[in-house]
Amino acid sequence: MKKLFIHNFVILAGILSFFIFSSFKEHYKYPTFSLTVEVSNLRNNEGSVVFALYNREDAFPDEHYKKYYKKIVGKIDNKKSSVTFEDLPAGKYAVSILHDEDNNGKIKKGFILPKEGIGFSNYQSIGLGNKPTFSKASFEINSNLEIKLKMIYM
Repeated sequence: MKKLFIHNFVILAGILSFFIFSSFKEHYKYPTFSLTVEVSNLRNNEGSVVFALYNREDAFPDEHYKKYYKKIVGKIDNKKSSVTFEDLPAGKYAVSILHDEDNNGKIKKGFILPKEGIGFSNYQSIGLGNKPTFSKASFEINSNLEIKLKMIYM
């Protein structure tokens, strides 16, 4: 009787250990992707380029860089800059860029218009009739992606 009790106890302890140290639940990690953004028409090699990535309509455009999803400051080489955003879940995104010539992290403005270059995904120009919006600037990411943006100087 004692042997049967010990045998059952060992089997029960083994089963219990299996449940504690393993899981029948499949651990599924959603795939993530990368986004490489390049700008090549900078007017000089001064400063840096701020690349801001947005994933919400209510955050874009974000003149003061407070609502971005991810932000990377890129170095300029030969009037070009490129960065890669990593580990992005599939979804809708938009990008804004700033040629931050004075490296202060802010858009330098004249009376109304910016004195430093700016740009947005899916935009070749901006103006009163063509203001940046998330719906127009956004694009889907469901695989690794590379895009080129145009820097706009006023």
